[in-house]
Amino acid sequence: MTHILFLCTGNSCRSQMAEGWARQLAGDRVAVRSAGIEAHGKNPRAIAVMAEAGVDIAAQASTRLSPDMLDWADLVVTVCGHADEHCPVLPARTRKRHWPLEDPAKATGSESEILQVFRASRDDIRRRVEALLVDLT
Repeated sequence: MTHILFLCTGNSCRSQMAEGWARQLAGDRVAVRSAGIEAHGKNPRAIAVMAEAGVDIAAQASTRLSPDMLDWADLVVTVCGHADEHCPVLPARTRKRHWPLEDPAKATGSESEILQVFRASRDDIRRRVEALLVDLT
């Protein structure tokens, strides 16, 4: 079983959505976690748009990256430039991929416009997770 760790800056949106999609789409085929260089708490909009798609991420925790997580992971997927730049040195056996995703939490405009940005991010992350799971099989 492959252990996947999704890593971003604050573990509030992008990595949370990636973790949720991987759990939903892969089932027992992979073990998955997410973490941040820091822990900023969970973003309610990310929770809401994932729920719209039938994926409940409300019980996931916003956690800070630890050395144990890096030891656990077979694959680390950084989902933002900051996490990619600040990712600690990985164990020799651990692979790394980078997804340069824009942060939906930085969206501005009306609530409707902001939610559209979150939905676009959610859908992009789903496509990326689906492709990743195909690559792993």
